[in-house]
Amino acid sequence: MKLHELRPAPGSRKTRQRVGRGISSGQGKTSGRGQKGQKSRSSVGLPMGFEGGQLPLAQRMPKLRGFHNKFRKEYAIVNIGKLGTFGANSVVDLAAVIDAGLVARRSPRFKILGAGKLTVALTVRVDRVSKSARLAIEGAGGAVETLEPDRAPWTPKVKKAKKKVAETPAPSKVGSKGGAGAKAGKGAASKADAEDDERADADDATTAGGAPEATAGGDADLDGDTEE
Repeated sequence: MKLHELRPAPGSRKTRQRVGRGISSGQGKTSGRGQKGQKSRSSVGLPMGFEGGQLPLAQRMPKLRGFHNKFRKEYAIVNIGKLGTFGANSVVDLAAVIDAGLVARRSPRFKILGAGKLTVALTVRVDRVSKSARLAIEGAGGAVETLEPDRAPWTPKVKKAKKKVAETPAPSKVGSKGGAGAKAGKGAASKADAEDDERADADDATTAGGAPEATAGGDADLDGDTEE
């Protein structure tokens, strides 16, 4: 092949469509833009995806919803039914399953699930493995080595009961400030004191009234005895 014989691939290059060169070309007069209207002008200026005012498709599609875990790990899935392609006592790891075409080459890690049957003994080195797959592999005489630590079983958090503090009765504001309670107490005390005073006065009066009579009688008797 010579330089002047080089040609582009068929269909890769097309002649530009010339518009506005007469109605016989099919793109004359209005040049395929129709008559009048915003899109028939020389400078349209509509944003990409504009749909005449209705909500554009890009905004109608659901997005940014729910929770997205940025620490999520993606695992390539391999069922134990596909591990029968390996020979007995083989070591099955990520490189082996990639070479066998069971997972894509870009897979950083893989996980084994328990769908299918396994009849050969294999030593499996895997990032994650389901409980049923582990039982199937060990039941066939093989062994499982997990590269990631097993997750602890999830347990719901139980809220601790708050300790009840013994409530102390609040001091009465009315009694502390000399209110009705204090006044009632003072009134009862003063009444009792008054009664005691009255009783003491009555006793004094009785004692004072009986003493002179006895004294006078005694004096009279003494006088009488003297006169006799």
